[in-house]
Amino acid sequence: MLKGFRSFLLRGNVVDLAVGIVIGAAFTAVVTGFVTAFLTPLIGVATGAVGDFSKESFEVGGTTFPYGAFLNAAISFVTVAAVIYFAVVLPVTKLQARFDKPKDAVAKVDCPQCLSRIPAAAVRCSFCTSEVSGLPGFPAQAVQHS
Repeated sequence: MLKGFRSFLLRGNVVDLAVGIVIGAAFTAVVTGFVTAFLTPLIGVATGAVGDFSKESFEVGGTTFPYGAFLNAAISFVTVAAVIYFAVVLPVTKLQARFDKPKDAVAKVDCPQCLSRIPAAAVRCSFCTSEVSGLPGFPAQAVQHS
């Protein structure tokens, strides 16, 4: 039982996931700090709220609504999402597209016997093994029987 648990923990996927979560949490803390220290005060200056905009709130019926804290969290989320998209997702997508093999555009037709999709240049259907060479829609090919 302990051996199985140890092999589960030491599998590459679990370790990679743990490292990703730790780095993601640290990155989120850095971005949140940047937003709190720089972006939120700039928004406060632009809107006339002097100082830390994240402390701005309003009251309705004796209940306080800290909209500045929400705005701070929303800006942090959008900043993290943008950085992850432009710094990770977009480059990895372009890299994968570069290394993916282009799929050959093989013309396919339906087998007249079983209606499975097979290459138009096929001599036999790979599903029902019927000879299709020379039938309508298939080129006539010389078939050698041994």
